[in-house]
Amino acid sequence: MTSKQRRKLTEFLFLLPTLLAFVMVIIIPFIYGIFYSFTDWQGTGTFSKMVGLENYKAIFNEPAFLHSFLKTLEFTVINIITVNVVAFIISLLVTSEIRGRNVYRAGFFVPNLIGGIVLGLIWQFIFSNILPAVGSAIGWDLISKSLISNKDTVMFTMVTVNTWQYAGYIMLIYVAAIQSISKSVMEAAEVDGAKYWTRITRIQIPLMANAFTISLFLTLTNSFKMYDVNVALTNGGPVGIFMNKPVNSSELLALNIYQTAFKYNNMAQGQAKAVLFFVVLTIFSIIQVSYNKSKEVEA
Repeated sequence: MTSKQRRKLTEFLFLLPTLLAFVMVIIIPFIYGIFYSFTDWQGTGTFSKMVGLENYKAIFNEPAFLHSFLKTLEFTVINIITVNVVAFIISLLVTSEIRGRNVYRAGFFVPNLIGGIVLGLIWQFIFSNILPAVGSAIGWDLISKSLISNKDTVMFTMVTVNTWQYAGYIMLIYVAAIQSISKSVMEAAEVDGAKYWTRITRIQIPLMANAFTISLFLTLTNSFKMYDVNVALTNGGPVGIFMNKPVNSSELLALNIYQTAFKYNNMAQGQAKAVLFFVVLTIFSIIQVSYNKSKEVEA
């Protein structure tokens, strides 16, 4: 055995435990999940029969699932915009000459270290107790009642909480991209008379195209997979009406899948929803990455 072959064998042996864990924890359950989505499996024992596409047909006739899907799309679009806009603005702040910028970086990133369940409970207390008390004291009707108990404002609360938590993390990606831009390029533009906003839009943003690809992808997947904050902050509530049926106004797809599988003990249909969820997220991710990659080439 040559030294090159020994090195490859050694690398493979080091990789083997992680590879086995990945196959056992991710790949095999994923394959079983697809299989069980075509059965009447209820989570215990074996399934009694194959039902083909019946589970998939059923979920498209379920108002709660369709509502969750639309709400997830709405939440994702709004969340992508707010998180990235806020993250980009604060990245410009902490890369400027402002005093104490390193302290600001740490402060903006700290919320990302708080677990989603704890974060949801903290903000639930704020929206249900602190803000109504303040609103009543100053006579501001908009916040005098809990924002998470109103189906018209509950989505706003979820976007606010997720932006507060996640913007600091995305900020670090933008900070790294900004710092990788040569100062001489920005200085030359300034000497040529380019104003601050022009330097950002015409020079800085195009040179940060790769960072936007990564950040938008992370925000997209994070928004689609939102579960912990959803269950801790609103638990899907309040109740609303969709297609003449009662539905949970803020129930996103991940929570809907969990409720189907574990609350209503319909594992097979829950698996079908999870498979569809995976397909939709994959398609959206591929479209987003492909589009941003094309912009990188143009830049």
